[in-house]
Amino acid sequence: MTEPDLRLRAVVPAPLKVTYEALTDPAALRVWLAEHAEVDLPGTYAFWGRYTPDGAEPHQRVLHVDERTIRFAWTVDGVETTSQFELAEDADGTLVTLSQTDLPSFEDVIADKAGARGALQTFWMLAIANLADYLAGRELTPKCDFTSTEFTASMVIDASPETVFESMTQSEQFRRWSGANIDIEPHVGGRFAMGGFDLDPGGAKFVEFEPGRRATLRFADGMLDKWELEGSDGKTRLTVTQSGFDPTNPPYPGWAGWLTGLAALRRYHELEQWRPIWRQIEIAGVPMGMFTTDD
Repeated sequence: MTEPDLRLRAVVPAPLKVTYEALTDPAALRVWLAEHAEVDLPGTYAFWGRYTPDGAEPHQRVLHVDERTIRFAWTVDGVETTSQFELAEDADGTLVTLSQTDLPSFEDVIADKAGARGALQTFWMLAIANLADYLAGRELTPKCDFTSTEFTASMVIDASPETVFESMTQSEQFRRWSGANIDIEPHVGGRFAMGGFDLDPGGAKFVEFEPGRRATLRFADGMLDKWELEGSDGKTRLTVTQSGFDPTNPPYPGWAGWLTGLAALRRYHELEQWRPIWRQIEIAGVPMGMFTTDD
C-alpha cells in the first residue's frame, strides 16, 4: 500500500474478534456503515447506496484479507483509491486504524472542488464513530445522505439544553469533545473559527445566539448552520440544519464532519468514563494543529 493521505486511529469498545465481525458481517455493515453491503471473503467486500460517496453501485475490489486486516481498492469518481482497516488489541478494546490513499488536496476539499473523493475523510470519521457506538450498543448518529441536498439531523442527548449549549459555544469545552482546535466568541456577532483565529481570523459569525435554545452561524460563503435545542426531563433534542449552499454542489465533506462532531458531543455528555475514541488523526495537507487527540 502506498503512503496514505488519511490515517485514523480510534479505540472501539469491543474485543478484536467482535470488532472484526462487525467489519465483515454484511448485516452489521448495513447498520453502521452503508445502505447496502455484500461480503464473501476473500473474494467480495462491497458497500454502496445513498450513505456512500459515489455510491450508486459497489466499486470495491479486495486486495488482501487476514484475521486483522482488510485492504481493498475503491474506485471513486473514476479514480482507484486504496482503503485499509487494520486491527490491534488495546487495553480499552480494539485499536482500529483506517488508511486511505489518493485523496484530493485539502485546499480543493475546502473549496468544494474535490467531488465525491473529497468526502472520504469525513465519511470514514463518521463511519468509525458509528462503529464505536454500534459496538457499545448505543444509538447511532445519522449518516450523511450523499443523494440529498437537505442537511438536517436530530438527536436526543442525555443532558440539559443549557449544558449542551455551553459545550457547543465555549472554546475549551468544544475543543475537548470535538478534537478540533477552535476559538469561539459566544455572542451575536462573535466569531467561530475552526483551527483558531490565527488560522481563520474572520471565522463564521453568530447571527443568532440564545443560550440554551438556539444559535445560527453564517459563513463567509453565505452558508448557515443552525442549532436548535429543546429540553424535556433533563434531556435535550438537538437539531442541526445547514442551508444557504449551492444545491448543485452540496458541501458533503463539511456536513459529514458536523455529524461526526455530533457523535462525539453525545458521547461527551452521556458516558460516565468519557474519553475521546481518537488516538490519531492525520490528513495530508491539513494545517498543523487543526486537530488534537488529547483528552
